Amino acid sequence: MTPNANDTQLLGQVCALLTALTWSFAMVLFKLSGQRVAPLALNLFKNAVGLSLLALTILVMWLAKCGPGLEVLREQPTRDIWLLLLSGFIGIAVADTIFFRGLNLIGVGIVAIVDCLYSPSVIVCAYLMLGERLAPWQVAGGAVIVGAVFVSTHVQPPKDRTRGQLALGIVLAACSMALMAFGIVLVKPLLGHFPLIWAATLRMVAGTLSLALIAAAAPQRKEVYSTFRPQQVWRWSVPAAVLGAYVSMILWVAGFKYMPASAAAILNQTSTIFAIILATLLLKEGFDRRKGLALILALAGVIMVTLGGGR
Repeated sequence: MTPNANDTQLLGQVCALLTALTWSFAMVLFKLSGQRVAPLALNLFKNAVGLSLLALTILVMWLAKCGPGLEVLREQPTRDIWLLLLSGFIGIAVADTIFFRGLNLIGVGIVAIVDCLYSPSVIVCAYLMLGERLAPWQVAGGAVIVGAVFVSTHVQPPKDRTRGQLALGIVLAACSMALMAFGIVLVKPLLGHFPLIWAATLRMVAGTLSLALIAAAAPQRKEVYSTFRPQQVWRWSVPAAVLGAYVSMILWVAGFKYMPASAAAILNQTSTIFAIILATLLLKEGFDRRKGLALILALAGVIMVTLGGGR
């Protein structure tokens, strides 16, 4: 492996881990926002904020002559642009909306367990669609991280939910993980030559516009539109949107751009561990020996994944 390839791999690993950290902050804020905002409205608001910031970033970079403008799209194959739009529709409009619905139904603890399906889903998709393989130490590290997540999320089901609601929430969250994995692996091959900021923006355009059309046809559209009026919940939803739909989106796509999809997904999985720490510090949730063990296991797994492919 050349030094340049080593540097690229390291950049991908840093981006993947920062994705997990920023998404964890966003998750805590989305949970607080979701107590007052419906899933469709919250997802549309999140995407609208993210798309606005991405568009502003492109404009600033173009004016400063340090990034490509609209002309870059004319240089890219039409098929690649359509694939990015399809990826955004699947991974942002559909997956995120049903994820928020599942989160409302079953709560953070059980969602965190179901979230363990994310990295295996990416690994399976990358194997079937891209023929990717993981080094043995990376496979072992991924197993350790997933094990750490299971250890950290041993919680009792919510008492105010029926079995039907629990089953529906688990199915929705599981489908969300599978769709998210499929959406990003679908465009992994073109991320190597497609400008990072434009790849993230096109995905967000598709997710935002499709959600806007769905919201316009929804019976509760007035409730959805009311989310865009300044209100108290913005203290949670605005920073959640900035972190979840802008910062983490760019970092997430960058992680998949600069390293194998399977390894990036495993490092992304540490978001659950970060979320436990943040929930303890910010939401005053308990921290016990089980969570401490989970953090140790997760750290060991991250080291194995990070160093296991460096040869």
